[in-house]
Amino acid sequence: MSWIFLFFAGLFEIGWAIGLKYTDGFSRPLPTVLTIASMIVSLGLLGLALKELPVGTAYAVWTGIGTVGTALLGVWLLGEPATAVRLACIGLIVCGIVGLKLVA
Repeated sequence: MSWIFLFFAGLFEIGWAIGLKYTDGFSRPLPTVLTIASMIVSLGLLGLALKELPVGTAYAVWTGIGTVGTALLGVWLLGEPATAVRLACIGLIVCGIVGLKLVA
């Protein structure tokens, strides 16, 4: 169950990271509230996952999911560049996440 909590914590991390862009410096109320709510949910789920998972593994996977998702959504939603090197680096992060899951 801890891995499921961790997975969803990572998804909510993506939500708040992307949400920060849409808050326009916390000047837009709805995106700000949704971003803060996503932060709270993400940290809460991470805390639940840490009941059973090692902190180093859980934190690395949590940030990895957030990093990969945010980078991909940055390309898709925000028009950030999708160069081969950038995508390869994202792939390396995915390999790291999978590796940590396999050895934990």
